[in-house]
Order: sequence, then structure tokens, then C-alpha cells
Amino acid sequence: MQLASRLKNLGTETAFAVSEAAAAWRAQGHKIYPFHLGDINIPTPANIVAAQNKAIADGKTGYAPAAGIPPLREALAEVAGGERGIAYTPENVAVQPGGKPVVTKFIQAVMEPGDEVLYPNPGYPIYESQIEYFHGVGRPYRFIETADGFQMDMDYLESLITPRTRILIYNNCQNPLGTESSAAEMERVAELAIQHDLWVLSDEAYFDVRYSGATTSIASLPGMKERTVILYTFSKKYAMTGWRLGAAIGPKEAIQAIARLNTNDESCTTHFVQWAGVEALRGDQSAARANVETLRERRDATVELLRQIDGLVVHKPESTFYLFPNVTGVMERLGYTSVAAFADAALKHTGVSFCTRMHFGRPFAGETGHYIRFAYSGIDTPDIREGLTLFRDWINHSAQGVAA
Repeated sequence: MQLASRLKNLGTETAFAVSEAAAAWRAQGHKIYPFHLGDINIPTPANIVAAQNKAIADGKTGYAPAAGIPPLREALAEVAGGERGIAYTPENVAVQPGGKPVVTKFIQAVMEPGDEVLYPNPGYPIYESQIEYFHGVGRPYRFIETADGFQMDMDYLESLITPRTRILIYNNCQNPLGTESSAAEMERVAELAIQHDLWVLSDEAYFDVRYSGATTSIASLPGMKERTVILYTFSKKYAMTGWRLGAAIGPKEAIQAIARLNTNDESCTTHFVQWAGVEALRGDQSAARANVETLRERRDATVELLRQIDGLVVHKPESTFYLFPNVTGVMERLGYTSVAAFADAALKHTGVSFCTRMHFGRPFAGETGHYIRFAYSGIDTPDIREGLTLFRDWINHSAQGVAA
């Protein structure tokens, strides 16, 4: 029997392959320090768990409307819209079983086969996967490393736009770079979208995970609300990764199409989980704020230890829970030319597991720098310090051996 040929265009979230390697090494009796997967090992706030349990006890276990229960759509319109300074109504909201389905359904709703889609690279690999699976033409745009972090290569982005360009995928507070746009950069992105009449998917999974300042949604800029669909997820702020709850928020015509896809794909998002979402938005926010403080502590510990390694450059972002260190100098010191080989050696010598730039999109021709990604959301601070001390000492001792 033969499978459908279109499956050859379907990618995967390659960070899970790193998880498999780490699990295999652990199975041999070694301790693992997991920096590879952006899961969260912080418990979901108790009031959210209680709301779900009450919903189950109250019989909220049947089908729900395809677009979501009215109280959750209302809460998302009011709370998520209010945080962004945008007036939404429940008709602007379609509830999803997680944030990831928004990518798939948005592309199905607005992209024709052969349309060109601009997407970030390095970036979340599911963008590229879904563009190609639905027979779009992916046009990856790139970033430039500066003394202060990463910024979009705006001239390059503009050079990619053609009459066939239909969509711009934009991920402020970005995975894997941990970077966010300046006001000027975001305004220029919006200008390009308006000038070329592009749909925009604004992936705002990390909108609420920040340590100082405030996040701006590109949908709040003039002329952007009517062309932007926001990817909203409960996974990060509320430590609900396994609950699978999110939403598409945007223009009514796009949301209606996405809700229609809900009917065809999964019928509805789990009924009782949606009531937990209502509590997450409407209820006590103290545990969610405490979660961010825990992540801040982990960020600071990770940056502190990584900055003790000669040849490694790491920026300290004010949002997300990712770091994207430049390890070009480290690899030169140790004699590695392959970042995959470096990652494998780090796992075997120290137990520290992380993703590399190769897990976040195909490298551009001429790329010479080497980068790795650390996610500190799934590892406690004592283990961060223990693991990265081993990592630092392994690199320093190995470098001395190479020099000798």
C-alpha cells in the first residue's frame, strides 16, 4: 500500500528528535539537563485546574460550538484585545486546541496553491512545513546579529516581495531567537504589509512572557487590524502546554473560515478545557505572574553561566524563555566544524541537551556562524547551575587540550 505523495512536503518539529536522543542517553543511566524543548515544568495554576474539574463535574463533557463556547470567546475578545489595545468582539475569535492549529488553518483559509509566503528563518519550523504541505511557496526572511541582539534584515525581506506574495508570518517575541522588534522595525513591517496588501499571521505565543517593558501587537498599528490574524495560546503564560488551548483572533471573515475548518478537523476544542480557559483569563493572575518570575530567575542563571564561556556570545532578551547563543568561537576553540557534532559531544560529556540552528529552518547560502538554542522553561534553577557548570568546565578543559 502507498501513502499520499503530499506527505513528502510535511515537515516536523525537529526539537522532538533532540528529545529522543536525550531520552536514549538518560536510559543508559546518565543525568540529562534538558534545555532542548520549550515545555514548561511549572504546574498549571490551581484555580485553573479547579475550574476544569468543576466543569467536568457540572457535565461540560459534550460537544461545544465549533468556534468555542461564548464565555471563552467573550473573555478572549475582552482580555486579549484589551491587553493589545484593540477592540474585538466574540465574532473575532475562534477557539483552537492549542496555538499550533492557528498556523495550519490560517494558511488553509487565505493561501492559494502557488502563493508566496514570507516567514522567519530561523523560526518555528511548522511555518515552513505547513506552507509547503498546502502547496505554497515559502520565502524565508533572515535576521542580523547586532551587539544588542537580533534584528530583521528588512532590506532582504522587502526584496523577497513579488506580485505572488500573499502572506507575511511575523513572530514578535520570537522562537528561537528570543528577540523582539523595535517600534521602528514593527512599523516598517506593517508598512510593507499594507503597501503590498498582505495577510499577516502574528504569532503571539510569547506575548505575555516578558521580564520588563510591554509587548506591542502589530495588529494594533494603523491599518493592520483588518489584515492580521493573531495566534493566541494559553500554553506559555498559564503553563498549560498539555491542555491544548489557544485561539485565532482577527477579522471576522477569516475567523469564520477558521471556525468552519474547526468543524471539519476536530469538531470543537475540548469542552471542559475551555472553561479552564475562562478562569485563566478572568480569575486570579498571581500564579501566572509568579510563573514569569520563576522564568526570570532561570533566564538570569542561564545567561550568567553561559557568559563564563570564552568564545560564546549570548544576548539577554526581555521576553520568551529562549536564548540563541553564538558558539562559533567555542567551536573553533574545540576544533568542531559541525554544530550537530558539537551538540552530540556536549550531551555525551555533560548531559546538557539543546537544539541547534539547524532545527529552525534550512540555513541560508553563505551562513558561516554557528548557533544553538537554550530553552530554560523545563529545567529548575539548581539543575541549570549544575548542568551549565559542567558544560562550561568541559569546554574550557577541552579547549586547553586542543591548545596543548
